[in-house]
Amino acid sequence: MNPLLSITRKEFAGLFATPVAYLFLALFLATTLFLFFWVETFFARNIADLRPLFEWMPLLLLFLSAALTMRLWSAERRQGTLELLLTAPPPLWHFVLGKFLAALALVALALLLTLPLPLLLSQLATLDWGPVLGGYFAALSLAAGYLAIGLYISARSDNPIVALLLTTLIGLLLYLLGSNTLTALLGYQWAETLKLLSPSSRFAAITRGVIDLRDLYYYASLSAIFLLLNLYTLERQRWDCHRPTRQQRRWQLTIAMLVASLLLPNFLLHPYHQARLDLTQGRIHSISEATHSVLEQLQEPLLIRGYFSDQTHPLLAPLIPRLRDLLEEYAIAGQGAVRIEWIDPLKHPELEREAGQRYGIQPVAFQTASRHQAALVNAYFDIVIQYGENYQRLNFRDLVEVKTRSESDLHVELRNPEYDLTRAIRRLLQAHRLEENIFDNLPDPITFRGYISPDHRLPEVLQQVRQWLDGLLAQLELEAAGRLQIEILDPDAGNAQLAQQIRQQHGFRPMALGLQDPQTFWFYLTLESNGRTLPIALPEGISEAALEQTLRTALKHLAQGVLKSVALHSPDPIAKISPSGELELSGKRYTWLEESLAADHHLIQATLHDPAPLEESELLLLIAPSELAPHQLFAIDQFLMRGGSLLLATSPFDIDSSDQLRAQPHRSGLEEWLAHHGIELQPELVFDPHSAALPITIERNLNGHTVRETRQIDYPLFVDIRPPGINRDSGLTASIEQVTLTWASPIQLDPERNQQRTVTPLLHASPASWSSPDLTIQPDFVNHPLGFPPHQQRAPQLLAVAIEGRFDSLFRDRPLPTPPESLVSATALPSLIEHSPETARILLFASNTFLEDAVLDLISSGLGSRYLQPLQLIANSVDWSLEDRDLLPIRGRSHFSRTLPPLTREQQLGWEALSYALTLCGLLLVGIIHRVYRARLRKSRKARFAV
Repeated sequence: MNPLLSITRKEFAGLFATPVAYLFLALFLATTLFLFFWVETFFARNIADLRPLFEWMPLLLLFLSAALTMRLWSAERRQGTLELLLTAPPPLWHFVLGKFLAALALVALALLLTLPLPLLLSQLATLDWGPVLGGYFAALSLAAGYLAIGLYISARSDNPIVALLLTTLIGLLLYLLGSNTLTALLGYQWAETLKLLSPSSRFAAITRGVIDLRDLYYYASLSAIFLLLNLYTLERQRWDCHRPTRQQRRWQLTIAMLVASLLLPNFLLHPYHQARLDLTQGRIHSISEATHSVLEQLQEPLLIRGYFSDQTHPLLAPLIPRLRDLLEEYAIAGQGAVRIEWIDPLKHPELEREAGQRYGIQPVAFQTASRHQAALVNAYFDIVIQYGENYQRLNFRDLVEVKTRSESDLHVELRNPEYDLTRAIRRLLQAHRLEENIFDNLPDPITFRGYISPDHRLPEVLQQVRQWLDGLLAQLELEAAGRLQIEILDPDAGNAQLAQQIRQQHGFRPMALGLQDPQTFWFYLTLESNGRTLPIALPEGISEAALEQTLRTALKHLAQGVLKSVALHSPDPIAKISPSGELELSGKRYTWLEESLAADHHLIQATLHDPAPLEESELLLLIAPSELAPHQLFAIDQFLMRGGSLLLATSPFDIDSSDQLRAQPHRSGLEEWLAHHGIELQPELVFDPHSAALPITIERNLNGHTVRETRQIDYPLFVDIRPPGINRDSGLTASIEQVTLTWASPIQLDPERNQQRTVTPLLHASPASWSSPDLTIQPDFVNHPLGFPPHQQRAPQLLAVAIEGRFDSLFRDRPLPTPPESLVSATALPSLIEHSPETARILLFASNTFLEDAVLDLISSGLGSRYLQPLQLIANSVDWSLEDRDLLPIRGRSHFSRTLPPLTREQQLGWEALSYALTLCGLLLVGIIHRVYRARLRKSRKARFAV
């Protein structure tokens, strides 16, 4: 048998000869499970990953590795067997490597016994196994380094306690080099240098699911260096210390050169980011083919400049290296067309001034707190992408997602930087195609109207803006060659009718610097073309360059071929007069949705009374339509007949939450039209035990005193949809991991009418769901555990569908509807189109409420972060309908882990108990296997002795 293997088996068996191995395994497993479920509060995190398992692993492995190795050499020295090993026939390195491999095998066994955690988690939710495998590999690599350190210290001391303390001290020093506690006190460059020497920072990188050659080499070199030092320490035991010979000096020189050669490549390999393997599902840490495709369209150099401060918030500091690595990937994929610059504006005042004046970048004030003091840090966290004369800026809010677990516990992660960067680059490419003269791409003359007060009434800042505006308008007027008309109006100049008109049309009101300031003024800008009015908001960072960029961007919104037009029809806000006499708007609001759509498309508000806006739109989005008139229905019908894409979010019920939750029947006006196309929304509500949480207020009576508390309850009418309820075969929903449909209704399709069309189910409720016509939506937990009476017939309910093909007009055999007399002069109904082309589409989501601001705010409050999944779903649907699908694969590459399904407290305790039980069974199985092995070994020895 190989001597090395024989020594390794002997050492491994020696660990089990005493209770040391069992104590090690039991202590490791008990501590790991306690940290996982109680310290890191796994279920309260509501994230389906194993980060709590690996969060404490560096410190846990440090202490346990020190305890495991403290006796491996010191015991040999104290028992007097070290001299036997030094004079034994096998080479000395066999003994060093044998002890190391035996200890590493015991650590691997301990990690193997934690496998019930990921296996059970994979049954609870869709688990990304890439970070799991990376985490286990990182833990084993880190343990190898710690064990090598422990063996070296044990070889230098005959006292196990001293070896334990010294190993722990050295490991802690290495750990602290890369910790945020130390690096937050230093600048970015110094922090990066220290992280090169620390195993903890590299451990965190691998647990993300990215295997980097630099990290692999670091752990291999760390283990090799201390094993060489261990070998050198033992070799010195053979020497006569009083007479160093030439061979001994050669030994010393060789060891020193080997240690240096192992250490140096860690610094030489640092600039190379290419040699890495992304294990995550969807390769979320590597740029996608869609990004490569966009970068291939570059015809000029692209500049990506990061403005990041060395001194920043501790939670943001770990994100900066990840962004830097991602930008390096863009530089590599650009093949010389992408240039990356990294700047700390606080160290370069001239660049800070340029950032403020040209790009409108200002530092963000972050509040930090420590045990001793609170401080305010002004830091930069911005990226500028420039192509030609145009640029896009991504700030802190664009790049980072903050999830609040509690008032003192924040989780900060990158949102989806690749999508944001690639989308910005694509916008710049589109704008560059119009760069020669944007007015050549405008179909109609443009009117610029500024509603501005005289200079003496404007604040000092806006007086400067007015001067910049006059210069920019003069420049644009020369470029337009008569196609730009400029009007500056003062609404207070004896023209009360003008002030009232712009207040009604645009919502413009007089401004003031403060609530108590009696001096009011006007400063509103608009562009008008062919009946379309586009308000222009002043940029956040007010500068001449930013103002010019804003004006040119607004012009491009009106240009042909830059942004595709999307018509949106949503409920009109309800106007009320407040007690103070002010006009207030209430009702359903869709601000989040409108902002999301306007970022990438030209958004048109469509009342459907006038079909003209629909003629220039490629998609019509109907959100919670109500009592549509026949002429409005005809406009929708003919839009579909022209081959348009129709996206509907509607349901037979509406929800009133003003006093208490109440459902009431809702008539959209589309019922007959949908039935004509083989689509029916059943007048029932869908209930699903797999549901999202609803914050509700509960009153408790304490000896006559009423206490009101807000609690999160699982609400079956908030249907929580996850795979396989999400169709993975459709590009529209392939990147969606989870979405919640609120107060939804089941969809029923007529197979005969849709026989010749392509029908793609998109979303289903779980197999445990049911539907009911009961309009009681206030939960009753006193009489029903789920809050509502259960239903016997349960089956998956279809909640969203896409239908593509040829549709026949509802008005083919009936008189055309006539619009009201007040609209006859303004509009003229087109001739009837009886059939649509094969490219016509209907996308239906059976909920009136899941896109409302109030509902999104409600779910966000339960999650502790902005809930954007419904907006992402609609954005995917819009891009899919407009054939603008190149960025769909990366739109959903969120850097947040998947969430857990809703679980009751009893279910959580059950899963936790099962984890403990399976881990204990694994430990008992190890004991049984060891006893069987020892019994067979004794039997074989007796047989050999008898012979």
